[in-house]
Amino acid sequence: MHLVALLNTLKQNHSVSDMETMDTLKLINTFREVAARGGFSRAAIALEVSKANVSKYVAELERQLGTRLLNRSTRTISLTDAGSLLLERSTPLLEMMALTRDELLHRSREPSGRLRMTAPYGIGSVELSGLLSDFMRRYPEVQVSLDLSNSVRDMVEEGMDLALRIGATPDPNLIVRRLRPIHMVICAAPGYWEQRGRPGHPDELAKHDALTLSLSGMQPAWSFKVEGKPHSVALRSRMDATDSGTLVQMALQGMGVAQLPCLLVKKLLADGSLQDVLPEFSPEPRWLYAAYAQRRQNSAALKALLAFLEKRWKVD
Repeated sequence: MHLVALLNTLKQNHSVSDMETMDTLKLINTFREVAARGGFSRAAIALEVSKANVSKYVAELERQLGTRLLNRSTRTISLTDAGSLLLERSTPLLEMMALTRDELLHRSREPSGRLRMTAPYGIGSVELSGLLSDFMRRYPEVQVSLDLSNSVRDMVEEGMDLALRIGATPDPNLIVRRLRPIHMVICAAPGYWEQRGRPGHPDELAKHDALTLSLSGMQPAWSFKVEGKPHSVALRSRMDATDSGTLVQMALQGMGVAQLPCLLVKKLLADGSLQDVLPEFSPEPRWLYAAYAQRRQNSAALKALLAFLEKRWKVD
C-alpha cells in the first residue's frame, strides 16, 4: 500500500487527528532509524531520546498498523516482511517531504515560485508589462501568471495572490495598499473637437457622443468637481465597452469623447493624437490599490512584488 494511502487509512480507521497523523510520521521515522542502525539503543542515541521512548514509538506504530514490523531477540532485531515493505515504501515519500520542506523554506526567504495576479486591462496593457519584466529580471526564480480583467475576481476561490484594482475594494477580508493615484482626463481626437466644438463646462458633455465603460444596469455618467463640490453629468453613450483600450482606439478615430486614465493616454496627449478638455473641473483622483488575501505568512515573492510596485509607483 502506498504510504499516503496508508496514512489516510490510519486516519479513517483510528479516528486519527491531523496532529496524530504527524505523530505517525514521527513513529515511522523512529522505526526507520531502528532498522538502519540495527537496534533500539543506537537509534535512541541518534534521535537523542530514551531507549524506552524508541521502543514505545515502534510498538505504537505496530499497534496502529495491526502488524509486527520487527523480530526482536535479546541480542538482535530483524525486519519482518511487513517491516521490509514499510521501509521500502516510506523512503521516496519521506525524501519528497524533505525536499518539499526545503523548497518551501527557500520560498519563504527568497523570492521564487509562481505568483498569480489579476489587473484591469488598461493598467496591464500600458505599464504593467514593463514593470513585471523588470521585476522578473531582478528575481529570476519568480514566475508570473497575469489575468487581465475589469471584473472583480474572487481571489480566494480562484487562487489569486494579488489583485490590482482601481477604486474601493468591497471585500472586507482583503488587505489593500495604495500604490498610485489615477488621474482621469476628458479627451477626443482634434478632428472631433473641430467638428463638435470644445465644451466650456462639464454639463455641455451631455450633448456629445460619449465613449463609456460598460456599467451593467447603470446610466453612464462622469464625475467632476464644480465650485469645489462633486458634480455628475449624465451622458449619451455612443458606444460602451468593457475595455478602456477599445475606447482609446475609437476616440483616435474621431468617434466621440472618452474619460480615460491619464496613464493610458499620456503619450497620445503629448503627441497631439488626443486633446483633453476641462482640466479645471477634474475630480479627485481615484487610487490604484494592491489587494491580497493574507497579512501573515505571505511568500517572499509576493512581498518582493509589493515592495517593487510601491517603489516604482510611489507618489512624487
